[in-house]
Amino acid sequence: MDVDSQPTMEETILVGDDLMTGPPSPLIPPEIASHVLQGVDLCEGILRNLFRCLQVNDIEPFCQDEIALYRQCAERRDTELRQRLQESERKLGLSMPLDEANDRATQLQSEVTLLERRFILASGMQGIEGFRQRWSLHARLEDTRKRFEALKQGIERRN
Repeated sequence: MDVDSQPTMEETILVGDDLMTGPPSPLIPPEIASHVLQGVDLCEGILRNLFRCLQVNDIEPFCQDEIALYRQCAERRDTELRQRLQESERKLGLSMPLDEANDRATQLQSEVTLLERRFILASGMQGIEGFRQRWSLHARLEDTRKRFEALKQGIERRN
């Protein structure tokens, strides 16, 4: 193989859709939001810079650094938020009065069932809208299942 025939690495240009590569950000229940969000970098400054860049340049290829920085920050943020959500549910399972903890577990189980049904319905949707619905519902379903499991672990540790 001579030097001229070696494959070259193509440069990848990031676009807004590249921010949808992982699951969407978790939904934070209002009753535990202040505890879960405390001290977490919400990437607001980086997002503001990304919007400013897009406003000035009007197209994504000129905002590669901003898109990459925001994606990295959002991935770190979402991972931390998911861990904090599960830990918060586990603590609630340990510390809430047992009947309230069981009511919360029943509520989360109902939410899981509802999301499963909505996900099944969304599987029939075609195109990009169908993809976005499934993408969002799948992440919410997984997050809710993990919160439910964490709450159950907290309740079980009491005994």
